[in-house]
Amino acid sequence: MYIQFPKEQKEQIKDRLRQYFLDERGEEMGDLAAENLLSFITKEIGPVYYNQALRDAQKAVDERIANIEEDLLSMKRPIE
Repeated sequence: MYIQFPKEQKEQIKDRLRQYFLDERGEEMGDLAAENLLSFITKEIGPVYYNQALRDAQKAVDERIANIEEDLLSMKRPIE
């Protein structure tokens, strides 16, 4: 399963792909080619970025939990 973009966003992405190919390669790209490229990127490359984002989020959560644990430990009162 891969992400489904809203129609307007999908058109914007395809426009950017077409502009990139024109600017960088001097090639014009049709709508079908842009659609196919977007589909390929979404299915094949998107998961790599998604998984890295999850790893980054997990690291941030782990760091926050560690800070909370430290804060809680610092609030302990000695028992006599």
